[in-house]
Amino acid sequence: MEWTISYSDLLLLGKPVEENVEALIREGAKHIELLLDGGAWNDIEGTMDRAVPYLLHAGVSYSVHPPAWDTNLTSENKAIREASFDEYRKSVLFAHRIGAKHVVIHPGFCFSPAFSKQNAIAHAEEAVNRLCRIASPLGIQLAIENVGYHGHSLFTEDEYVQFVQRLESAAVYLVDTGHAHLNGWNIPALLQKVAPRLGSVHLHDNSGVSDEHLPIGEGSIEWEPIYEELRSARDCQLILEYAPGTELSRLRSDTALLLERLDITIENKR
Repeated sequence: MEWTISYSDLLLLGKPVEENVEALIREGAKHIELLLDGGAWNDIEGTMDRAVPYLLHAGVSYSVHPPAWDTNLTSENKAIREASFDEYRKSVLFAHRIGAKHVVIHPGFCFSPAFSKQNAIAHAEEAVNRLCRIASPLGIQLAIENVGYHGHSLFTEDEYVQFVQRLESAAVYLVDTGHAHLNGWNIPALLQKVAPRLGSVHLHDNSGVSDEHLPIGEGSIEWEPIYEELRSARDCQLILEYAPGTELSRLRSDTALLLERLDITIENKR
């Protein structure tokens, strides 16, 4: 079994992408998830064009997390839905340019009790399948993340499982431990359900109250049952997605922790 451990550059939010990548490489990164949010990405297409040559020669591999703030594929406003879709489309094409193998997809949020979750789920399914038809010929997987909490999530645990099952084959599961914990989901059981189609896991902790993106072990998530389930899962990308300002050294130490707890072979080739 071969796995990858990736560092998200969320914890360096707002800095130039080249600076982030260099800092993470110094901490031993072989794989980096690029979050296309914050001031450094205000001119997203210009930043992509400038960064591609550097990223191709940095000696690491990537996944891509499209802009998360204020994008919503399930908005009741069609113009916002389409603008959000276009940001995802750009991200898929950018991923192809830098050789990334997966792009994170937030299927959407339901921000008002007046909105129909059934309509929102239908919008999400249509949009993600459109993105699958762009990604699939490029050899890119779309990693569908369980997002939303405190009533904003489109899905219950079972609905999330069923949603991804209905999607076209380019879609895989991305289980976010912090979001699942906030929703009271059974994370080990969820990992077991989605194992045949699990593409990646966002690993971070919280107190069960807010989405703090704490390092592993600093919140109230019970990690040992999660490790037990991950030991028997198929090949997967484990992404340490820690909050801005987290000490970079935690990435290296928590990688060592994962190696010890999971007894896994890490694939370091690009």
